[in-house]
Formats: sequence, C-alpha cells, structure tokens
Amino acid sequence: MTATPNEPQPTRRNARCMAVRRHAQRNHFHFYSRCSTWTFVQNVAAKPISWRAEHWVLGGVALLLTTLVGIVIPSWANATRHDPTPAAITTLAIEVPQLTPGAEADPTIGAYGIGAAEPEWHRVTVRAGQSLADIFHENNLSPADLQRALNSQDDASALRHIHPGDEFAFVEDANGALTAMRFDRGDAARVTLHFTPEGVTESVDERVVERRTQVAHGVLTHSLYEAGAHAGMSDTMIWKLANAFGYDIDFAQDLREGDSFSVIYDDVYREGEHLHDGDIIAATFINQGKRYTAIRYTSATGETMYYSEDGRPLRKAFLRTPVEFTRISSVFSVGRMHPILGYMRAHKGVDYAAPTGTPIRSAGDGKIVFRGWKSGYGNFVIVQHNPHISTAYGHMSRFANEQIGQRVSQGQVIGYVGMTGLATGPHLHYEFRIDGNHRDPLTVTLPKEEPLPQTQLALFKQKTAPLMAKLKLVSGMQLARAND
Repeated sequence: MTATPNEPQPTRRNARCMAVRRHAQRNHFHFYSRCSTWTFVQNVAAKPISWRAEHWVLGGVALLLTTLVGIVIPSWANATRHDPTPAAITTLAIEVPQLTPGAEADPTIGAYGIGAAEPEWHRVTVRAGQSLADIFHENNLSPADLQRALNSQDDASALRHIHPGDEFAFVEDANGALTAMRFDRGDAARVTLHFTPEGVTESVDERVVERRTQVAHGVLTHSLYEAGAHAGMSDTMIWKLANAFGYDIDFAQDLREGDSFSVIYDDVYREGEHLHDGDIIAATFINQGKRYTAIRYTSATGETMYYSEDGRPLRKAFLRTPVEFTRISSVFSVGRMHPILGYMRAHKGVDYAAPTGTPIRSAGDGKIVFRGWKSGYGNFVIVQHNPHISTAYGHMSRFANEQIGQRVSQGQVIGYVGMTGLATGPHLHYEFRIDGNHRDPLTVTLPKEEPLPQTQLALFKQKTAPLMAKLKLVSGMQLARAND
C-alpha cells in the first residue's frame, strides 16, 4: 500500500519505521529467541550443573583478557624501566719493581696466598690424671716427637705440668707425621711448635688478657655455697673464699645462720671471653658476731698470701682441715665402739666424710716419712713438719705423685679420699701428733705466722686502704638495704 501525494509526511515516516522494525524482528528472531533464555543461575534441583553455550563464550572472553593483561603489563613495565648508567672504570698500569739480582723469593710467602687453607687442628682437652705422654699415646703420636718438643723448650713446665681442662692441638700430614703442635704457655701466650726434619721451631702469639673486678655480698641461711651462689659467685670462687679464712674459721662446725660476707674478687678474660676464675682480692667474713678480714698482698720477698687488717698473715703453720668434706663422721675420742671390730678402742684422730677421689692436702710444710699400706689405716701417709709435729692421713683410695723423702708444701695434694683398710665408707682419717702423742685436730692450738716487719707495714696499709674502704662501702650498702 503506497501513500497518496495528499497524505501527510509524518504518517509516511512512521509507516517506514514500523516496516524496518518488522523486518529486523523477522531477520533476527532466532538470535533474540536464544538470548532471551540465557541465565547464569540454574535450578540445581531440576538438573545437574553443566556448561552451556553462554558459559563457554564468557569463559573464553575472560581467558583472553587474562592473557592480554599478562603480556601487556610486563612489557609496559620493561619499557618504562631505566637502567642506571654504568660507572666508568679506569685501568692504570702500575710498574712492579724488579727483584734484586741474586735475591730469592721467600717460599713461606706462598702459604698466605690465594688458595692457602688453615691447617686442620685436632684438639685434645686434658683429663684428670693425664700426662702429655698419655695424650701422645692415645692420639698415635710418636714419643720421639714428644721428646723433640720437650727439648725445644728452655722452660718446659707448660708441657710437663699440665692440668685438667688444658687444651693441646696437633696437625699431621697425609702420612700421619706430626707437623705442628699448639698449646698455651700461661694465659697470655699461645705457642705453636713446627716440626721439620731439620728440627723444631717455635712461634708465639700474644693474647689479650684482662682481669675484671667483681663485688659480692651474701648472708648464710642454709649453707655457704647457697649464699655464694645467690650472690653470683661460682663454686670455685666460694671455695677460694673459704680457703682464705680456713685458718680461723672451721667451715664444717663454726658457720651459723645469719653469718655474712663481703668480697672483692676478679675474673680472668682472654680476648673478651671468660677464661677462668681469678682470685679473692679482699674479703670480710662475720662469723658468730666476730669479724675476720682477708687481704691478698705480695710482700717485699715476693710471697703472696692473705693478711689481716693489721698486717698479720692469716696463714698458719697448719691447716685446720686438710680436705673438703661433707661432714665429720667421727671425732677424737679415748674410747669409741669400732664400727667393724665391734669393741671399744681409742679413736686418735678425726674422720672427715667425703666422696671417693676428693683431694687430700698436706696440713703444713714438711717431708713425707711414710707412704704405703698400714694395717687398718689402708693407704697411709705421714708428713713430718718439724722435729716435734707430724700429721697422718689414712684410708686413701690412691696416693699422689710424691714419694718418701720428698718435701711438700702446705696445701699440696698428697692423696685422695677412699675407704681402704678398716672403713665402712669413704672418708679421711686425720691425725695430729706432737712428740708422738696424739692431739685432737679440732682443738689443738695452731701456731701463728709472724706479722709483717714495721718497715713493710706502712706500705701494706697504704696499698690496702682503698680495698678496705670499698669493702666497708659494700657492707654498708647491704646493711642499709636490709633495713629498708
């Protein structure tokens, strides 16, 4: 149907739009009919989930976008990165001086060059009772090399007198031959011996050693060791404190709750690391209300010992107790039921109960006049100190190295606690004899050392005055703190 010329123009335009719309609907009917049913939420209860065409189309578009992002963004980042301009390197030719004609290069310099390796040291720590010969034997080292090492030393005491905890180190070649040996000579020197077919050479490295001063204060509640540990002292330092006052205080019987001590001591450090405990420098000990003082001082004769405030040596001719012990198991008595024999007999000494192997020390300077087995005493040692006084030590598990006729000094180890002979448990039987008569070691009057001469006493008081002031300050601070 066509419009007449007289029909209005808007009517014809509307008719054409409607015709175009109907044409588009007919041509795209199938597309609209399919898209009208698209959905992303299915009725799961009606049928299981499955991918339909619209899911595949949208999934493909998402995958394409992800791929484009992964390619475009790194490329853009690399395009915007600006690498720094490399620094200019200038090469200079340095003329090396020529070796003087006839001179030879030192072959040992190569040992410090590139590729030189630190030798592999085999370290050995000394155990109790070991000698250097034992260490060489255990490590399959030649006794001839040991003798070469001893012969190379003007003073071989560091090799002959070794102690538990000392360290030795060795280097061997591929054939097992000793090429180097290392040990400490004192705290400040490390010695290295180099073994070659031509002989033994020595190099010494000096090591930095310092002593750091400490102060401590303690009050006894249960035991000296507990009070010392609470004050921050090691067991070794507590023992040294007791040893300093051991001439005046019987630490087995005299200690009471409330006793106190103030002490200045030092620790030894090597190259910044703790090496070992140092010494008691000065200390005060209040026992049952009585105040004792010990000051470490080296006299004009070069002898170092502890002195009281007035310059009198604390050291006496004899130790009150020659062994560290846990308790007194039997006292001096004219009549005691013997625990093994079962009848009454005199007990002419004091028994100190202690673990087997505890060191026994000579009570004073003297000479060993008997060393061997003696009936009920077991392993027995007698030390003669002067024409009138001798001391005896029984039930040892073993002897030390001293022999009959050899002189010993006060405090020197002469044997070790055991239970040989007639003994029910490990202990030391200790006797004190004057002109052959037995005296009670706990009550016998021990002679005192002579004080410093007047010429040295003024210097002693001058040098020890700062220590005494420091001790009084420590004690005063602790007393004030206790009263707060």
